[in-house]
Amino acid sequence: MGTRRGRAAEQGTGVRERKRQETRAKIVDAAAELFAERGFDAVSVMEIARRAGVVEKTVFNHFPVKEGLVFDADPPMRAALLDAVRRRPAGESVSAAAGSFVVGAVSLLGSPEAASGVARMAQVIRGSRTLQVREREILGELTDALAGLIAEETGARPGQVEPWLAAHAVLGLYAALLELARDRVLAGVGGLELSAELRRQGRRGLSLLQFGLAGYAKRRP
Repeated sequence: MGTRRGRAAEQGTGVRERKRQETRAKIVDAAAELFAERGFDAVSVMEIARRAGVVEKTVFNHFPVKEGLVFDADPPMRAALLDAVRRRPAGESVSAAAGSFVVGAVSLLGSPEAASGVARMAQVIRGSRTLQVREREILGELTDALAGLIAEETGARPGQVEPWLAAHAVLGLYAALLELARDRVLAGVGGLELSAELRRQGRRGLSLLQFGLAGYAKRRP
């Protein structure tokens, strides 16, 4: 009897979670449509709720702030990046592990499935000062998290610049590749061509991260 009750409870939890994810997806889709139509700043949460077929409170239950509707993928991305660093094999540097993860993640934006969404969100973000500020904040939060992990692993003392500098270098590569992807998609480039370009530029950036700036951009006599 107890086993049957336990299974029923698990099934009930599974159904509720599935419905929750379906509702969340409807809200995200509705927001994306409205933002593409009229811009982020011109759309209210109430309008998003109506388009998604839910009440306004439900939107806030899933997304406490409106900007979260645009940057929904950032928390999972942060967790995956830090996990890639933690799981790197012995002898591999932080820049190699984190940089390779970044290049692989951004290269996926060139896929045919992602292209339309990337173009739509690029237009939305570039059309909103609020979103641009929030994106920089998210990048700063991710940089701080990576720097903290590096400092913990290396036993760096408070005030040492190396963890902070390494984290900024890796996330600088991420920001550069992301902007490149947006520029190219908005220019009509996508698919295999864009994926190859992002990987090529990413490898160049990785090389600079791993081998240093000493020989880069030397002034010519």
